[in-house]
Amino acid sequence: MEFTVTDQTTLSFASPSAAAADGVAVVFAEDGPKFTSAAQDLDKKTKGMLSEAARISAFKGKKGSSVDVLAPRGVKFARIVLVGLGKPADYANDAWLNLGGAVRGKLSGREGGAAHVYLEKAKGELSAEDAASFALGAQLRNYKFDKYKSKNSETEKNATPLKKLVVHCADPGAARRAFAPERAIVDGVNLARDLVNEPANVLTPAAFAARAKALAKAGVQVTILSEAQMKRLGMGALLAVGQGSENTSHVAVMQWKGAGVRGGDPIAIVGKGVTFDTGGISLKPAAGMEDMKGDMAGAACVAGLMLALAERKAKVNAVGIIGLVENMPSGTAQRPGDVVEAMSGTTIEVLNTDAEGRMVLADCLWYAQEKFKPVAVINLATLTGAIMVALGKEHAGLFSNDDELSARLTAAGLETGEKLWRLPLGPKYDKLIDSKVADIKNTGGRWGGSISAAQFLQRFIKPGTPWAHLDIAGTGMASGDTDINRSWGSGFGVRLLDRLIRDHYER
Repeated sequence: MEFTVTDQTTLSFASPSAAAADGVAVVFAEDGPKFTSAAQDLDKKTKGMLSEAARISAFKGKKGSSVDVLAPRGVKFARIVLVGLGKPADYANDAWLNLGGAVRGKLSGREGGAAHVYLEKAKGELSAEDAASFALGAQLRNYKFDKYKSKNSETEKNATPLKKLVVHCADPGAARRAFAPERAIVDGVNLARDLVNEPANVLTPAAFAARAKALAKAGVQVTILSEAQMKRLGMGALLAVGQGSENTSHVAVMQWKGAGVRGGDPIAIVGKGVTFDTGGISLKPAAGMEDMKGDMAGAACVAGLMLALAERKAKVNAVGIIGLVENMPSGTAQRPGDVVEAMSGTTIEVLNTDAEGRMVLADCLWYAQEKFKPVAVINLATLTGAIMVALGKEHAGLFSNDDELSARLTAAGLETGEKLWRLPLGPKYDKLIDSKVADIKNTGGRWGGSISAAQFLQRFIKPGTPWAHLDIAGTGMASGDTDINRSWGSGFGVRLLDRLIRDHYER
């Protein structure tokens, strides 16, 4: 079985002895360096060229280091790439995933027609799960968003894309089975990345809703709420955010019923989908405002997760709800000082129109609980700059009213490398959002900004409902290059929440 990586590339698994002589060979060495058997074999065939290249380049097998031998004698491979493993015994949960991405990156630009990766350790065989994780990392690294670039440069004209990636491992059948559900994860992550990377003139709220609607092809049941329907439901907080834009607001409700009627109530995932955020009347500074096309990364994650669950036929009932708005300044925009009423009946004093995402989420969270009675609610949002001040871009902020849900999310983050750090909630923080003229105000001031934003959201969580809020402002967009992603949009949260659901909510 072959898995499509892109339109040009396929991925397959094969035994170490499977015949291969075309394109590029990738072999490994541990600290020392200690060549793996495949590296030793190619070293013999090239009459010591590989070990000589390692000696000249002072290659010691350090993790991530590499030696590239072009046109090696004695073999038909155009290149041999020797990659350091370091000490595999010390690898963390996501190490093989990141190694797969790093190796795929070393092939970029000089791929040739095929690449054969001989995946093994110097001592002992690699598990099928580790081989599948390696392949997942390679696929995630392969993503590019270049649909708006003209292919005019000489480099682009002369590029030879990789057509075939073969992972040679001890048990290719087991690795193939372990990887099969990960194919859906790649699709989900890449959908989320596509959505975040799209410019706001293309991905309007209506266009995003249409892309959500297209998930019906995968078996997801999708309903799009219009502004008229939202008005009847009383979603005054969400509608207030979008009222200054010519682009109408929408809510997309996506249901995956993989556990059937007997599967019980669903888990609900809610995402902020501000397709562009100017700040409204409380206008943002011009510098960096272009990044606000990514202020819908939470909604993008929800859409990607629903696709992944559907494609891998997850045995879970899940509902994804995303509020899709554009926050623009105009004669019809909400003003600082306005008071609006949310679907829950809570009145909100709008002190800052740039604190808009929490207002979108307020109505979506309430709708999720009223409509679906979920076993748990998790929301994602690029909500506050304050979370980046606290955590940088290495962790997303985690806030929760439930210790068990928090622990599960934290563990899923460690397993996938999409790491979370829990921050506090409490009565004194909650007082920061008390208003003198309404029930609450939409900002608690400068100090503890990510916490007061979470306290605002908690006001819309019904007693007894396990809830978690993930502030992904530092991780969902412009999060920096990693071994598995060179895209501006990261797709953060899809793998994290899929792992949580696999471990705790599937039947």
